Parts: sequence; structure tokens; C-alpha cells
Amino acid sequence: MPEINRSLENVGIGFAAFLAPPGPEVIRFTVGQPDFDTPQPIVDEAKAALDRGETTYTRTQGSVELCNAVALHLSSHDIVVDPSDVVITPGCKQAILYSMMATLDAGDEVLLLSPAWPSYDGMLKLLDCKPVHVPVKRENYHPDFNALENAVTENTKAILLNSPNNPTGAVYTPQEIQQLVDFAIKHDLWILDDMIYATLAWTDYPYTSPSSLEGGAERTITIGGWSKGWAMTGWRLGWITGPKMVMDGVKKINVSAATHVATFMMPAATVALGLHEETAMMAASYKERRGIIHELLKELPGVIVPKPEGAFYAFCDVTGTGMTDMEFATRALEEAKVQLIPGSLMEGGEGFVRISYATSIENIHEGVRRLGEWLSSL
Repeated sequence: MPEINRSLENVGIGFAAFLAPPGPEVIRFTVGQPDFDTPQPIVDEAKAALDRGETTYTRTQGSVELCNAVALHLSSHDIVVDPSDVVITPGCKQAILYSMMATLDAGDEVLLLSPAWPSYDGMLKLLDCKPVHVPVKRENYHPDFNALENAVTENTKAILLNSPNNPTGAVYTPQEIQQLVDFAIKHDLWILDDMIYATLAWTDYPYTSPSSLEGGAERTITIGGWSKGWAMTGWRLGWITGPKMVMDGVKKINVSAATHVATFMMPAATVALGLHEETAMMAASYKERRGIIHELLKELPGVIVPKPEGAFYAFCDVTGTGMTDMEFATRALEEAKVQLIPGSLMEGGEGFVRISYATSIENIHEGVRRLGEWLSSL
């Protein structure tokens, strides 16, 4: 028998083992998914596009209207792009993979601010590239620039950013983003910027794009999508944009890999980017829940949790309980009937657990109450 791709042996499955739906008696703090329905105008437009017969092949990079809408949306984050250099992808994940395929060769190293969403690690290994996990500051999960400098080698080709961050909930300051741009210029690196949570920042400063800062535009590939801010996870829609030479490569990749996203979803995605009240309502709800869950979590014995700054995650240091994160998560499920993500599923996440507060306020109160009673009983 012929052999399969040996790179697959090094690729993990991320959070999959802890995302299986438990019984109804369990409070789930695991799924990084909005608990809102997709806003009705978006759904209605997809139905209307189907009724209009928009089910055939179309422009491969995405409709002109949608690419224009993405460019206009990005301009609200001070990202200046030519709509002809926007490609619509089957999800943000696919856009991240495209960015890697367009900029990296086998053996290249990519800096990840650790702990990082595990799919980054898996994608790089699929491409025979090396993920280099650089620890963030433990007290606030922001970049450690000394650690970054020490991680650079002659094979370093890129740095991948995700702010607001999954799993830590950190939002990097504009000054830190400028430092990261300067760092990339110094070492001649690509910046892969995953802005999927850009609309969900709870800090006094907003999401800051490296592309918007001096020296950043010519080396930044911007990646985002509709999943989180618009409650459209199952629609599998993302975007990617960046310097023309990169995007010319991305267009080749997309034509060979996907042709284009579903035609009837393009008008719906265009409508989504024009909605403001609905997305603001969802963001305000997450911000309220963030305040509630932080006040509750910080009272748990043996648990330390900085106040989440964005996205919808709280990242908790559980070393004070005397348990490993895997033991904590396993026992929390079995004994407290609360499901959460152990941090050791990500390199650099040992000793932490990730809690998603994209769930009801009632569930937040009940889930943390259960954790408190369980920990107090030990």
C-alpha cells in the first residue's frame, strides 16, 4: 500500500475532544460561537438570491459588490485596500491557510504568540513549515518583545497576530501593534493578521490593524470574516486582502482550491456588512457578560483570571488549585457538570483553562456557581 502524507502525523485535532456536546445537564463554556441567530435581513437576502436563481458559477474572487463592501468595511478600521485585491473565501480558516500558502515555503518558521488557536499550528505543519510558539506575558497575555527577539532565526519568515485574541481575550494596544510592525520590518517578516474578533473589543482602544500603521501595509495580509461579529459561523465566509503580489498568488490558490464561495451567499454577506444596530446589540451583550463572568470567576478559590479585553473568552490560571489544566477540565465536567477547554491542548497553555462566555447570563451564573461549590468541596 502507498503511504499517506507523513506530515499528518504531527497535526493535532485542536479542541475537538472537548467540544463534543455533553448531556443537557452540563453547562457548556467551550464553544467559540455566538449564541445569537444570524440577523434576519441576512437570511432573507440569501433566500431572495436563491429565488433569483443565483446558483451558478460567478466571479471567482467574489462578486464586485461584495469585494467593494469588504473594502469599505475595512476602511472603518483604517485599512486601505483596493477591492480588486480582496478575495472571499470559504471561511476565515481557509483565508489563513491561503495566506500561509502564498507567503511561506517548506521549512520556513512562523512566530505564534503563545498560547495560540491550535489551528494555526496544524496549518503550518500541513505545509511543512515550523510553528514557533513564543510565550506572552502571563499577567495580561500581551506580547513579550524580549521573547520574540530571542525566537527569531534565519528561517523566520512571518509572525501571525490575533487581536482580540482566542484563547486569551487580550487586545493588543496600538503602541504594541506598532512595536510588532517595527519588529517585522527589522527582521523582514510578513505579518498575518487574523482580525476575526475585530468588532468585539472591550478596551478603551479599538482593534488596531498593522496595515494601518507606518510600514505595515506593504507586509500585512489581513484576514477576517463574518462568523463571530455577525453570528454566521455555519455560513463559512471569510475574506483576505493584502499587497497585490500576495493577492495575485491567493487568487491562483483560490481558483485551484475552491473556485468561489456559494453564489447565493454573496448578496447576503454584502447585506451583513451594512448592518450596524444588530451587530452593535450582539457586541454590547458580550461586553455585559464579560463583566459578569469576570466578577464571578475571580472569586473562585485557586483561580486567577485577568479581565478579558475582547472576543468572548476568559483565560483562567488554575495552577493555584493544585490540579493540572487537564485534570481541572476533566473533573469539572465529571463532578461539577461544567464543560470547558484545557489550555494544554495549545502549546504554552499548560495550567490554564479557556471559558467561552458566548452563552446566556443564566448559564454564566449557574456554571460558575457549580465550579465554586465543586472547588470549595475539595
